[in-house]
Amino acid sequence: MFFDLVIRGGAIADGRGSPLFDADIAIKDGKIAEVGSVSGAGTEEIDARGKLVAPGFVDVHSHYDGQAIWDDRLLCSGWHGITTTVMGNCGVGFAPVRPEDREVLVELMEGVEDIPGPVMREGLTWDWSSFPEFMDALERRPHDIDMCAQLPHSALRVYVMGARAVRREEATAEDIAEMRRLTAEAMHAGAFGFTTSRTFNHRTLKGELIPSMGATLEEFAGVAKGLSDAGKGVLQIIADLPPETREGEFAIMRGMVEACGRPLSATVLQRNSDPDGFRDFMSMIEDAVADGLPMHAQVAPRPIGTLFSIDMHRHPFCFHPSYKAIAEEPLDRKIAIMRDPAFRDKILSERADHHTDQQVRRVQQFDYLFPFGDPPNYTPAREDSVTAIAAREGRTVLEVAYDLLLEDDGKAMLFAPNNNYADYTLDACKEMMENPNAIVALSDGGAHVEHIMDVSYSTYLLTYWGRDRAEGALDVSWLIKRMTGDAAAKLGLLDRGIIAPGYKADINVIDHDRLRIGRPYMVNDLPMGAKRLLQEAEGYEATIVSGVPIYREGVATGALPGKLVRGAQVAPVTAL
Repeated sequence: MFFDLVIRGGAIADGRGSPLFDADIAIKDGKIAEVGSVSGAGTEEIDARGKLVAPGFVDVHSHYDGQAIWDDRLLCSGWHGITTTVMGNCGVGFAPVRPEDREVLVELMEGVEDIPGPVMREGLTWDWSSFPEFMDALERRPHDIDMCAQLPHSALRVYVMGARAVRREEATAEDIAEMRRLTAEAMHAGAFGFTTSRTFNHRTLKGELIPSMGATLEEFAGVAKGLSDAGKGVLQIIADLPPETREGEFAIMRGMVEACGRPLSATVLQRNSDPDGFRDFMSMIEDAVADGLPMHAQVAPRPIGTLFSIDMHRHPFCFHPSYKAIAEEPLDRKIAIMRDPAFRDKILSERADHHTDQQVRRVQQFDYLFPFGDPPNYTPAREDSVTAIAAREGRTVLEVAYDLLLEDDGKAMLFAPNNNYADYTLDACKEMMENPNAIVALSDGGAHVEHIMDVSYSTYLLTYWGRDRAEGALDVSWLIKRMTGDAAAKLGLLDRGIIAPGYKADINVIDHDRLRIGRPYMVNDLPMGAKRLLQEAEGYEATIVSGVPIYREGVATGALPGKLVRGAQVAPVTAL
């Protein structure tokens, strides 16, 4: 028998957590046909002996809503073994939309997800109004990996309520009924779910709260009923849960699930200001699950951090008057100016000038600000912080930060681990990952284009946790299960995430010993020539989508087999 592709002799992590086993994989018509000793030949064959073979990774939290419109390749996901991505998280996106409200949605996305407005104004085609039409627009363009699109709350609210939504007014019964109808319409068209935000960190460029923050429990429940009307779809929420409002905020989540019976996925982080709060959040989820409510957490395997450099718009000096005067100069010109001793003395003597102290604090958290290095260091020691270096060397924190930023001709980066690193360890990450009600996620792919590069979380899971951790590596098969079979199952993508006959042939062939995360770097390839960070990986010998290699050794093959996934997918008959 002949097959389209045969992968020979790899150590297979099947996505179910089974011990690694050596076997061949035969692929035909985009599906896995055989696993074992394959006698038939393949039109193409990959020698995977001595290599790790895993299902393609399922990323449940990205923001490729815009990039998927103007780009075929959803970088950097494919470089890091991700073969399915779920976009439209955090309640922001571009549909449904009326022509007069397009700018509102652009400004929301710019404020919340740090995608420059000019990029979106240039790159978005706006050949849609309804969410089903947006789905059609996504489907018209081929892509390297599969995509799932979700209905964002703020866009839905603006579509129904107009300026009242922007002012965060309370929705009327008629408004809620219309949002419910449109939600059901989106689910029937293949929307993967509905997303919302309840975090005060999500604001417009003007510092205003986003429209979904004006929603009442009645609105949340009403929209959730749109999922039950359709009989499909998942819920996603990101929320602040400080001690004083934790129970009330979680009551909203429970109310949504109780209203529709559909699964809910909530972002859970360890916050520096509330280092033990994540345990209360996870406990609330556990109690809900015990009560029969389908809820789970989205967690990250490393710090959620911001990167700063002189080649970016944000860094510890971006709000200083002297820097503002040279901010638009080319990088080499800026570095030359900043190396002038007189300029250095002047900028170090200034106070940051910005309309919110919060923004200043975000770029000057010197206790949690570290040289990033190459290879990048995601677990820096407390004694390597800017604060500790300054104390040790008898300098100010501003002097240390300034000099660090000028290293490597201005390409040096500083790393600010804003979440998941409160005690300068990853103990909280391990605790969250090991919780059975959690899935590993949070790439934020497509968002925060100049400052956050978390798409490499999948590679980090396999390198740090599965190989390099000083306290001992965790089981690789289990780690892969957390971001393949577990992630896919929680969201109803039952056709993938497993290596077994009948499943979708999304597969990674990995040289685990050679696997490495590269240092992020800046390119100017967004619409309008705007900047974004990219981050490559070394060690992915092949990444395969629907049986077609899309990357070999990190180099694109040119194939674009990725498709829009419309809603939940059933398990293959062979798996039942």
